[in-house]
Amino acid sequence: MDEKFDCIIVGAGVAGLAAAMTLARNNIKFLLIEKGEFAGAKNVSGGVIWGHDLAKLVPEYWKEEDGGWDRFINHRRLTFIDDQSSFSIDFKSDHFNEAPYSGVIVLRSKFDRWLAGKVEEAIAESDYAMDSFVATNILVEEVLMEDGKAVGIRTGDEKFYADSVIIAEGVNNLLTRQVGLQDKYVPADHMLTGVKEIIRYDQKVLEDRFQLNGLSGMSNEYVGFATRGVEGGGFLYTNRDTISIGLVLGLKDLREKNLKPYDILNDFKTHPVVRDTIRGGVVVEYSAHVVSSGDKRVMPDKLYKDGLLVCGEAANLLMNAGKAIQGMDYAMRSGILAAENIIEAKEKQDFGNSQMKKYQDNLSDSYVMQDIDNFQDAVHLLHNPVMYQKMPNLINHFGRNFFTISNEPTQKARDMLRASVKEHASYWDLIKIGIKGARSL
Repeated sequence: MDEKFDCIIVGAGVAGLAAAMTLARNNIKFLLIEKGEFAGAKNVSGGVIWGHDLAKLVPEYWKEEDGGWDRFINHRRLTFIDDQSSFSIDFKSDHFNEAPYSGVIVLRSKFDRWLAGKVEEAIAESDYAMDSFVATNILVEEVLMEDGKAVGIRTGDEKFYADSVIIAEGVNNLLTRQVGLQDKYVPADHMLTGVKEIIRYDQKVLEDRFQLNGLSGMSNEYVGFATRGVEGGGFLYTNRDTISIGLVLGLKDLREKNLKPYDILNDFKTHPVVRDTIRGGVVVEYSAHVVSSGDKRVMPDKLYKDGLLVCGEAANLLMNAGKAIQGMDYAMRSGILAAENIIEAKEKQDFGNSQMKKYQDNLSDSYVMQDIDNFQDAVHLLHNPVMYQKMPNLINHFGRNFFTISNEPTQKARDMLRASVKEHASYWDLIKIGIKGARSL
């Protein structure tokens, strides 16, 4: 294949597929390359895609009988746990039931494959139905650079050329490092490992247990004893007839405490609130995945070069500010913005540095970087040991006292709170956390 493409996209995850869909619908000749046997084959993650960008890529996706998503979110829960108790903040609302949904739960191996099928349909309807391709089971080993400009890619002994390259390779961003946009060494204190199990149930059992109606779903985040004192937290998402349950743990903290992620996950599953939730299910899958902590310091300073753009997890676009873990929505938006820049570049026949810089400018103006910039203090606060160690113990100590009824005089709530603070923290801890929380959120 000697012809030249307008764009080569490396990686058929959410970012790469979003870019491909946008290019196909705007009659851009492109090659999308994925190392897995199919899109999603190498992706073990899952969770929630927040926002409405999916509806822009696939209008009325919710009407498809066998779409790539499992459930929409209409129930949110945040749970603080100590060694034997749990205290939850719970929110459920009918306004989440209206399409397009504000969040949909996906299993990536299923979702990516479905979205890749939509890309193939868009290619078939474009002016380049015979010239654009989705190529799987191919490992890109090098981005070809000439005089500082990306001109294509190399896979084995074969080379493919293009006016531009979009790197959407995921968090193990070897190509981003190869072209000099990411430091060769990323400190472990900025990276986390996610461990997850998929547990299967009879669908009616699952829906009854989690009070689901139709395709409604729930997301539950956990803070505290879930991690055995390791930096991080837990999560649970309801899929169609399974749940995804797991932990996100700091790599540096794991190493320093000499703990293994799977051992912590097993302990988490034996906690009373979790044990009662998952009883009767059958584990059908276990996976692990490295993710960014959401700390902006791990992001490349530049996401572009002549003829080159970086998006999605390759750019470490992820954030957890306490309300939700956001990554797939960031990947989708960055893929769309990268493709829109390539479309403009082709119209101008200019794939140079100044044109590519517009992608990063547009990303900075989008909700993605505005949120990452505005909530960095919240990201740092969540990784403060007071938040994932002392606060859950304090909250549950207060909860036990407040909700326990005995045949003795009952203390005032303020006295119970005072006792809990004395037992597990200090007023100075609360003052510091309160000030930081008010500033960061």
